[in-house]
Amino acid sequence: MRRVTLFVNGTSKNGKVVAVYGTLSDLLSVASSKLGIRATSLYNGRGGLIDDIALIRDDDVLYVSEGDPFVDPQHSVRGPERRSGAHTDWLTLNIGGRLFTTTRSTLVSKEPESMLAHMFRDKDVWGNKRDEQGAYLIDRSPEYFEPILNYLRHGQLIVNDGINLLGVLEEARFFGIEQLAEQLEGVIKNSQPAEDHSPISRKEFVRFLLATPTKSELRCQGLNFSGADLSRLDLRYINFKMANLSRCNLTHANLCCSNLERADLSGANLDGANLQGVKMLCSNAEGASLKGCNFEDPSGLKANLEGANLKGVDMEGSQMTGINLRVATLKNAKLKNCNLRGATLAGTDLENCDLSGCDLQEANLRGSNVKGAIFEEMLTPLHMSQSVR
Repeated sequence: MRRVTLFVNGTSKNGKVVAVYGTLSDLLSVASSKLGIRATSLYNGRGGLIDDIALIRDDDVLYVSEGDPFVDPQHSVRGPERRSGAHTDWLTLNIGGRLFTTTRSTLVSKEPESMLAHMFRDKDVWGNKRDEQGAYLIDRSPEYFEPILNYLRHGQLIVNDGINLLGVLEEARFFGIEQLAEQLEGVIKNSQPAEDHSPISRKEFVRFLLATPTKSELRCQGLNFSGADLSRLDLRYINFKMANLSRCNLTHANLCCSNLERADLSGANLDGANLQGVKMLCSNAEGASLKGCNFEDPSGLKANLEGANLKGVDMEGSQMTGINLRVATLKNAKLKNCNLRGATLAGTDLENCDLSGCDLQEANLRGSNVKGAIFEEMLTPLHMSQSVR
């Protein structure tokens, strides 16, 4: 097997001894890897271009070129800054007015597919501009570039205090240093505070209320108020859609025209609350207490509890004239002494519901389930037409 010594064109230092095998293209590929350049042609010591691997003899000294003409190393006056192919060349970068001195190998070796590697691996491919001192001009932030350069030097991410990691991440993305960008994304994610799912307290909510004009709708959609004390507060027109109000204390609160659609009110206490015109479609109020509530709006606006889950609720003594409880579930609920005049109870599940003492005049119970329901001491007689399908 033949072996040869390879030098970068125009130099006689840092040579590499390699084995000759395969084709000329194979040898050029090995030369590119060993010397860190983009080898395209080979010359012998007299400047002769070698175009056939059969012309190479054992222990030949060859000069590898990136396409430039042969330069005799004994007569070469090229300084290290002009030999752009050598990865040990020192160079200076002018990043946003701040100078950084490093080697070409630092910019090329660690992340060979990055923009920086392409900028300084191939001669004049990017048409890099230089300042009066010969430093390469790059219009980026120096404080964010410094951690990137240090990463390329030793492979560790080190960021000084006061440096925004998001800025370093954007620089890493700009220069195409993917491994560093992934590392920074992980560090930033871990540094973020954990999502706070704790319920909103009364004090916090009152602060929100005070900062909101009385005529503006406060959006509380999907918020967590679980277990909060919101008693006696003015909560008119507030959007509580899909909010968590389980086990809340809402006694004597003013919820006039508020939106409680699909809200969780399970186990909540709404005794004495004002619920005029409230929207509680498909809400879950299982086990809640609504004793003495007022659903009746003198202006004619009717409360809508269609499809609500009201299993086991205590609504004793509530005013519910014209209320819409269509296809709601009131199984085992207590509705003693309630005013349900003109109420819509069509398709409602009233199994084992206590309706004693209720006023059901003109109420619509068509298709409702009244199995086991108690209708004692009714204020007005219940006509068959009200309950027949």
